[in-house]
Amino acid sequence: MKTVTITDVAKHANVSKSTVSQYLNKRFDYMGEKTRERIAVAIKELGYQPNIVARSLKQKSTSTIGVIVANILHAFSTQVIRAIEDYCHESDFHIIVCNADDNPDKEKKYIEMLLAKQVDGLIVFPTGDNVELYEKMVKDQFPIVFVDRTVDSVNVPAIVLDNEKASSLAVSHLAEKGYERIGIITPSLIKGVTARMGRINGFRQSVKEQNLPIIEDFIKSVEINEVQSTLEKMMTLPVPPQAILAGNDRVLMEILKYTKANSINIPNDLAIIGIDDVSFASIYSPALTVVSQPAFEMGKQAATLILSFIQKKEEKTLVYTFEPTLISRESC
Repeated sequence: MKTVTITDVAKHANVSKSTVSQYLNKRFDYMGEKTRERIAVAIKELGYQPNIVARSLKQKSTSTIGVIVANILHAFSTQVIRAIEDYCHESDFHIIVCNADDNPDKEKKYIEMLLAKQVDGLIVFPTGDNVELYEKMVKDQFPIVFVDRTVDSVNVPAIVLDNEKASSLAVSHLAEKGYERIGIITPSLIKGVTARMGRINGFRQSVKEQNLPIIEDFIKSVEINEVQSTLEKMMTLPVPPQAILAGNDRVLMEILKYTKANSINIPNDLAIIGIDDVSFASIYSPALTVVSQPAFEMGKQAATLILSFIQKKEEKTLVYTFEPTLISRESC
């Protein structure tokens, strides 16, 4: 079959090639309604498909954003991705989503692959271990935005939660409820993920401000597959915790599995608060108290920023910090 070209469409619609080009690029300012209709009919009747590659080469843009998440299993990650996709779609940009699994090598491969595909910008939930690569993109003035985490010494705009406040809201709420022995479990701090470190630091500071004891046996950062055994050690101490803060949604899931398997009553035996408002929190029995992140607002801000950088608009703010919200339910 002969490939239908823009010239064929122009002849069929009795207009110039430049008019068809303006139509395809949605530049309708000086185009009459009847002309638009004729071009639309011509495209449909001829079965014309624009050559995306050729257009990208001509415009020096692929209208594509790469999004590399640290771990796509997090509810927060999927919500942010949805917000980015919604906003980019409105601006006729597409996204390619990659899952790094908190693995620096995997992240590096994805960055290199997306750059080879000539994406116009990157939104990254950084592992933090590819500093040289991040710095090269900054030096080359390649549009890049971090989400959820910052990386020391790398001058990249970041969209983050006030993680210290997230822990503080939870500890203050538990203290108001009369709990004194409070613990926290987060994913491992070995990789230096700033969000996790902020939640631990905020927890310690808030416990101190509430004049409660800081019990080191109740403060743990471990791999996800170690959460249940870690909680088991806490609960079998001579004096176990009365309440626990789950550092993210995956930790919360492991804690709930443990409490169910061991017939631990929530909140009578153990009060629980999770950071991240998981989809089942309000229908779980008992309904779960959580500290919610404004994931959709954060995703929209990330998309707004990256498109602004691509369009060469100046942005001076380096870190955009969003406020958490405590949603009180029945688990404490």
